Amino acid sequence: MTQSDDIAEIRRSVQALCAEFPGEYWREKDRERAYPGEFVDALTKAGFLAALIPEEFGGSGLKLDAAAVIMEEIQSSGCNGASAHAQMYIMNTLLRYGSPEQKAAYLPKIAAGSLRLQAFGVSEPTSGTDTLSLRTVAVRDGDQYIINGQKIWTSRAEHSDLMLLLARTTPREQAASKTEGLSIFLVDMRAASGAKSEGGGGLTIKPIRTMMNHSTTEVFFDDLRIPASSLIGEEGKGFRYILSGMNAERILIAAECVGDAKWFIEKATAYAKDRSVFARPIGQNQGVQFPIARCYAQMRAAELMVHHAAQVYDAGGNPGAEANMAKLLASEASWAAADMCVQTFGGFGFAEEYDVERKFREARLYTVAPISTNLILSYLAEHVLGLPRSY
Repeated sequence: MTQSDDIAEIRRSVQALCAEFPGEYWREKDRERAYPGEFVDALTKAGFLAALIPEEFGGSGLKLDAAAVIMEEIQSSGCNGASAHAQMYIMNTLLRYGSPEQKAAYLPKIAAGSLRLQAFGVSEPTSGTDTLSLRTVAVRDGDQYIINGQKIWTSRAEHSDLMLLLARTTPREQAASKTEGLSIFLVDMRAASGAKSEGGGGLTIKPIRTMMNHSTTEVFFDDLRIPASSLIGEEGKGFRYILSGMNAERILIAAECVGDAKWFIEKATAYAKDRSVFARPIGQNQGVQFPIARCYAQMRAAELMVHHAAQVYDAGGNPGAEANMAKLLASEASWAAADMCVQTFGGFGFAEEYDVERKFREARLYTVAPISTNLILSYLAEHVLGLPRSY
């Protein structure tokens, strides 16, 4: 792939930063289920998390394709971009649909790192990816909205100052169409007394322990009052607003998956060259060579799709199909490479010190989240191939 000098410099800069956070750092965070705040602070200070914020607000003003390179390099360096990636794709909704006042109030502080926008409240226990069936409600009361409901898999809520929240403002049966009646709010969690602990201010955050260190939570809203000025865009149009953000999310996470695949392939290749059994390097055996080579080809195909999707997005097109295909191909390439890497390492693949088992667990997430493989296939079947809707 031909790279511009700017992209090549971004790659070098991200690699240099990530070199300061080696495997030992991530193993310790994984053991303690701790948030990598030092890493996030370093990304913020270097300006990487403000990549998509326009220069007038203190950001870098880069396009999504460049942001995808940042996330890819984080993963290919052995780090974990899930600790910070939401700030990039959540930013899209604020940038595209926020008022001038909202942008002026929040974007410079986010770019400077004095505010973190890391939490995205969409999924709920009863609706999952059926977003139109969510039950969290926001009722207008004068110059405020009162929010009641529950969100799940809201990652980094304990480590974010702001949350982008999707809630129903018009009952589904009264909405003009099934996609109407949902609204987006930018919730300042600091304004709710006790927001970062259980019980206070109408907002309760409960951590969920998972198989990887992902800092994910449940969030409960109990008569939480927020200013009416928290509404982004027009009331009832929130579902449409988040769709473009979801495309950006899928593209960026697909780039992370490409980075993970590169990490697994590099680790497996180096190990296969070095490890000798029966007086010969195991990489001399086709039974070891071929899976690594196949994963490399799979990764390269996914990489091309990711950058194509980002370019469609940057050109102002609708990259729905491209974003979904990029997410599908990259997540499967990453998981195939993860499995191959464990197989290449054999028993040592399960040893903590090699980082393979940690990255293996982290890679498994992305064939399920933020959208599952089956839903992507349903989307392609209906919207690209013209087959009947299956759900």
